[in-house]
Amino acid sequence: MKHRSHLLTVVLAGAAIVFALAFSSHAVAITNPANESHAAIVTKPAIRVNGTVLTEIDVRREMYAIFPYARQHNGFPKSMEAEIRNGAMQMIVFEELLYQEAKRRGLAIPSERLAKAETSFRQMYANKAKYDEYLRIECNGSAQVLREKIRRSLLIEKMLNTEVELKTTVTAAEARAYYVKNPTLYQHGETVDIQTISIIPPQNASVMVKLESRTKIKEIARLGKAAKTARDFGAIAEQLSEDDWHTRMGDRGTVDVSVLPPDVVKAARGMKPGDVSEPIALGTSWVVFRLNAHRPAGRTPFVQVKSKLQSDLQRQKREQVRASLNQKLRKTAKIELL
Repeated sequence: MKHRSHLLTVVLAGAAIVFALAFSSHAVAITNPANESHAAIVTKPAIRVNGTVLTEIDVRREMYAIFPYARQHNGFPKSMEAEIRNGAMQMIVFEELLYQEAKRRGLAIPSERLAKAETSFRQMYANKAKYDEYLRIECNGSAQVLREKIRRSLLIEKMLNTEVELKTTVTAAEARAYYVKNPTLYQHGETVDIQTISIIPPQNASVMVKLESRTKIKEIARLGKAAKTARDFGAIAEQLSEDDWHTRMGDRGTVDVSVLPPDVVKAARGMKPGDVSEPIALGTSWVVFRLNAHRPAGRTPFVQVKSKLQSDLQRQKREQVRASLNQKLRKTAKIELL
């Protein structure tokens, strides 16, 4: 199913762990259909990974990370809840496998980094009472347990940085190679950026109404030509245009000429950016437009797509590497639903 595939991609793509995200849900009401106490879901087993038990609170928090809108809507959509829960389970298993691999490799967190993270975590709470409550419910009242939770999160982050981020950099040279290899992706048709003001009489309008419309559009053309800027033209469109674009100051944005009336295209090709057209009849309606930009058909230069292309390629590469790492870690893991 397309939606399921997209959700699992989001789950793996969202695996950049920071300790604040791992614990921040303490400040948010956790949806609890079974009417269990918060303390109960903190200890309720959900899944076992190589002998380590992860609890229901881990699952719920990850569900909120995947679908944060649940906070505003008092829960998850029934049609999506099972899928979101499955994605959350996969995510917490991935995190636990990363943590176990970090321990196997003997990775460590410098004491000053850990201390700074602890301080930042404490500052997330409005007062000491709320912090102590979290400590009591989720850490058995132990600052050492909290310290280990934070250490765990930092080790996961370190693993992701080592095994994913540092291995998925896309250079400008790689981006250019992709650009050269896929020329058709960067071809574009002829386009114009325009703002319009339209007068639209009723289809069964009388001759007198049609004449009034023509007179009105001529006056609008005069006002439009006198407008010094796109904003000035837009102010006129806002007040006088009878098409739906008046709410956007007449701005149609970038439009491919293939979808425009031939008379509009012909006029645009004879104009310079900043010019305003003469009135153009479109059936019983009239239009005046301001040309803000005209781009002939061609290929978008690499310099214009470089940043986005690098970012897109890096994101794709990151998702592939994460998925591969997840598969590798799961290969020999023992995972049990509880």
